[in-house]
This record gives sequence, C-alpha cells and structure tokens, in this order.
Amino acid sequence: MRTLLFVFFAFAVACACGKGSGHGGGVTTLPPAGGDTSFTNPLLASGPDPWVVQRDTMYYYTNTTGDHLAIWPTGRMSALGNARPVTIWTPPATGAWSKEIWAPELHLFDGKWYMYFAADDGNNDHHRVYVVENDNADPTASGWVFKGKVADTTADKWAIDASAFEYKGKRYLLWSGWPGDVNIEQDIYIAELADPVTIKGQRVRLSQPTLAWERQGAGPLPAVNEGPEALVSPRGQLFLTYSASGCWTDGYCLGLLTLRAGGDPLNPGDWSKSANPVFSSSAAASAYAPGHNGFFVSRDGKENWLLYHANSQAGQGCGNARSPRMQAFSWNADGTPNFGVPVAVGRAIRKPGGE
Repeated sequence: MRTLLFVFFAFAVACACGKGSGHGGGVTTLPPAGGDTSFTNPLLASGPDPWVVQRDTMYYYTNTTGDHLAIWPTGRMSALGNARPVTIWTPPATGAWSKEIWAPELHLFDGKWYMYFAADDGNNDHHRVYVVENDNADPTASGWVFKGKVADTTADKWAIDASAFEYKGKRYLLWSGWPGDVNIEQDIYIAELADPVTIKGQRVRLSQPTLAWERQGAGPLPAVNEGPEALVSPRGQLFLTYSASGCWTDGYCLGLLTLRAGGDPLNPGDWSKSANPVFSSSAAASAYAPGHNGFFVSRDGKENWLLYHANSQAGQGCGNARSPRMQAFSWNADGTPNFGVPVAVGRAIRKPGGE
C-alpha cells in the first residue's frame, strides 16, 4: 500500500522535465501531448484552496466550498472534472464553527482520516481551526465525527489554513494566524502535535510578511503569509511553501522556507526564506494570483506534481473565480524545488504517469 499523507517523500522526476538554473527558471511541465494522453488546466471551473491526498490508486480532492466539507474521489487527477463531490460534513446552523468554512485538508493518521478546516460564527475575527474524524478506510463513507478546535491553548488566536505533516518521527501542524487579536498581519505558525487533534506545547512563528513581494495589498488591509504546506525533497530536506501578499491582489504568489540540514522545525532560526517568489502570476498563461498549493505524486511514483489555484483574469481577487490547476515540477541541483512558471490555460499537458 502506498499512501500519500501530509508530506510525500518525493521521487526523482524520471521524465523529460525542463530544469532551470534557479527558482522560477525553466519550464517544469511534462512535454505536451495530444489525444487521451493529455489534459488542460483548469481542472475545475472553480475550486479555491485545493488539496489532494492519495491512498492506493485513489486520489481524494477537496477545496473551499464555504458552507460544508466535501471530497471528490478520483482515480485520475487529470479527470478530476468527471469526479462527483461527496458531502462528508455539514456544520450546525449557528455557533462558533457554523460559517465561513475555509481551506479543508484531508490527512490520514494511524488508520483514521482527519479533515482540518477553518470556521467561525459569521465574524471573521473569530476564525479558528477545527477537525473532523472518520475511521473508515474510505473517507467518502459516512461516519465523520466533529472532534473540536485545534489550538495552542496558551495563545488561542485567529487561525486558518491548517496543514498537518510528519517529519523524522514527529507530527506537526502548520497554520496562518494573527500574532495578537487585531487583523493587521497574518504569519506562519507551527506546533508539534501530541495526537491528530491536540497541539503539544506552544505555537512558534516561522514567517512574517516582511519583504516587498509579501506585502502587496498591505496598508489598510493586513499583510499576509498564509497557506503553508510541507514538502520533503528526495534528499530528505524539509521545505515549506506558503502564499504571500493579499489574495485580493494579483501579487499573490508562493514563497519558500528552507530548513537547514539537521535543523529543528520548531526553531525559527533554523529556517531561511527565499529572497523572491518561487511561483507567481503569468499574464501569458492566464494565471493570476497563483497560490494556496498542495503536492502529490503520480500513480507510477515517478513524478512530482504541484496543485494550486489561480484566477484566469486580472483583478478577480479572492472569490470563486479561483480554479484548481496542476503541473509537474522538478528539483534544482542545490536540492530546492523548481516549480517553473504557470502552464497556460488550455495548453495540452501530458497526464501524470500511470494515468
């Protein structure tokens, strides 16, 4: 059984992927093909905050719906548009986790499925991270149980975009949160997990939006670092991608945090930040404000793929115009990921290996 969880131990890309000399260089998509060997982006007409997890031959996709949690099961990511969503959980009509259901992520721990998501009572200031659990082998089966809020009890602050991962025998939770109780800045936080629904110890801040490319749209609105995702390289090095700048701007993009060799994920001093974005808007590709990504491995185990959302036109902001897209990526000579540039909408891309 091969299970893709929160972080995948990526395989070397055994394909004719172009490699640039540094971040953002070259085109990392597989060579275009025609007929039933190819697909085109976007994968769906709408799908903000996309996420996918793999188990055996199945992929389980999810994205923000706003008012419920759903899973799209598919055996082929290139055929996601043919998958039928299954609603797995609907919030109560009122209460602290009843409204603005954002950025769900599905993960598998110890034989049980967990879906983390952000929710509030209709007031964004009250957003927190919550989790539901299912012990069925099939996450689309009934039986999802609400397990409650997942938070650092000593700093129970605004939080969204939770993502869990395992690294060197320990489990961690990432999220985007406020340092205080006022909406002036979103930072990236990490904490160790005692179990899938309980944070161990206190949160640690890993990144603040300090660079110019991370602060597009800041001023009257908050500066933003959000959507953190963990990625382990073929060499075993840990990276975190994150979305920077306001999603209401076309400057929304991906940044990269790198953990030094032998570093502690909970030590901010062991992390370094990319000087520039590693994936950003391309007018030529009709890909504006690309971000809030995830990763998966092709069914044949040979290719690494980036899943993300983007708008097709400038100025479309943070709404349902954001559509899910995917493309293969490679690794630079220095061991860092090379995501290249967004592939143009409508351009034929070879399907992931094994599809």
